[in-house]
Amino acid sequence: PRPQIDQENVIDLDTFNQILDLDEDDTHDFSLGMTEAYFTQASSTFVDMDEAFARKDLTKLSSLGHFLKGSSAALGVSAVQASCEHIQHYGALRDEEAGTDLTPEDALAKIGPLLKRVKREYAVAERWLKNWYKEHATPAEV
Repeated sequence: PRPQIDQENVIDLDTFNQILDLDEDDTHDFSLGMTEAYFTQASSTFVDMDEAFARKDLTKLSSLGHFLKGSSAALGVSAVQASCEHIQHYGALRDEEAGTDLTPEDALAKIGPLLKRVKREYAVAERWLKNWYKEHATPAEV
């Protein structure tokens, strides 16, 4: 059985609300644009991560983890942010929680399950964000 993704901790509402404060009106055009750009970015980053993992390219995995960690943090997608931070460290052959160095084999063994988990976390966040905009955004008048 796969561990459940906690709906509560997928989005950091304080950060998300700060993004919403940048919107000029109830269409939420600005934040929606940011969110849609994030969806595109995350999807292509996951493809790149899968390819880097298949090639056992830990440097690339670390770099991609760092990249997606930043864009996830900016939007408040905290679960993806945390998992990407782990991928970043493991790719750099570090287990920051244990404070130890890793062999490439150990790092890949940790990243494999994490790639599956981060995609599930992302799917939950994407669903949450799409639902939020569906409920709260007023379509722009043409």
